Amino acid sequence: MSGNIQLLSDTLAQAKAEDRAALIAYLPAGFPTVDGGIAAIKAVFDGGADVVEVGLPHSDPVLDGPVIQTADDIALRGGVKIADVMRTVREAHEATGKPVLVMTYWNPIDRYGVERFTEELAAAGGAGCILPDLPVQESDVWRAHADKHGLATVFVVAPSSRDERLATITAAGSGFVYAASLMGVTGTRESVGEQAADLVRRTRATAPALPVCVGLGVSNAAQAKEVAAFADGVIVGSAFVKRILDADGDETAGLAAVRELAAELAEGVRRVS
Repeated sequence: MSGNIQLLSDTLAQAKAEDRAALIAYLPAGFPTVDGGIAAIKAVFDGGADVVEVGLPHSDPVLDGPVIQTADDIALRGGVKIADVMRTVREAHEATGKPVLVMTYWNPIDRYGVERFTEELAAAGGAGCILPDLPVQESDVWRAHADKHGLATVFVVAPSSRDERLATITAAGSGFVYAASLMGVTGTRESVGEQAADLVRRTRATAPALPVCVGLGVSNAAQAKEVAAFADGVIVGSAFVKRILDADGDETAGLAAVRELAAELAEGVRRVS
């Protein structure tokens, strides 16, 4: 069965045709529970997200800040497995028809088996994978299996990435490029900064047809508007996770909070003028 890379590409193209950036949300699988995580993703889509990244919880994340680390810890203590991640992707996609990716570090895939992982992700209706710690020069096996199963391979670039490195990454990647707006880990910021705009400009110069989506630091409609003025997509994670944590176990309140935030951000990405 083929994955949904085309759905992802079509969704990003549709946002561009509407003269706006796409809203991409991130939530970890199994947080606060597997069922609760699926409900949260559906609520985010209901609020106006175009794409959702499902995080595969990891005990030693290198990109994630304290908010997402807390959520991952809750999910891991709840016993979340890769099968639960696949179920999350499947149910979220089937319920909404929207593109759903997995964001994961390489070690869990390596241990699970690349062929097994890509085959199951495609069968679940997944659109692809974001792999923040997989070096491009070591990605041939992954990309061969991803291409075979119709899955996007999304690499992460940072302000420190040199132009030559950006060209290597965009030549190997598909779906979109994840541009980290600043050096450091995920989390909300007071300002996204000018580094992000420069990084998008330099990345686009290497592959004009590949969308560039910006994450790390966006948490409100004003910041979403700022990033939407120069990026193809706005990625928000910690702010959604924090809304659920702040609900303190009240599932109804948590779902309402993430739906409301998605609606605010969706409005932000549309106010680009």
